[in-house]
Amino acid sequence: MSKGRYYPKGAKPQKQGSAEILRKLGEEIEKARESLSEMTVEHSAGGGAVVAVVDGTQKIRSIRISPEAIDPDDTGLLEDMIIAAVNGAIEESKETAEETMSKLTGGLGLPGVPGS
Repeated sequence: MSKGRYYPKGAKPQKQGSAEILRKLGEEIEKARESLSEMTVEHSAGGGAVVAVVDGTQKIRSIRISPEAIDPDDTGLLEDMIIAAVNGAIEESKETAEETMSKLTGGLGLPGVPGS
């Protein structure tokens, strides 16, 4: 069996060392993660009665509830609106994070890196 370097279809050897390429990619990924932690998305439910704000790392930053949405006789509806707003915001945040990271990684499939 021949020994040598294997390059995936279409890939060509780089002049830069692999370690240097990985270092630069790591720096770019870290910058993107910092950018995502500062970015926020909003998602509303109940016609804007509940608004959830989530950052690019899927952490909830805030939840706003309109006073009109609070009905002591129907707490289930408010709970449903909160869940819908939070889940919607998290999903939008994940999509944004995956798009951002896939631009850097080009589908390399790196563990722990969304969209890679």
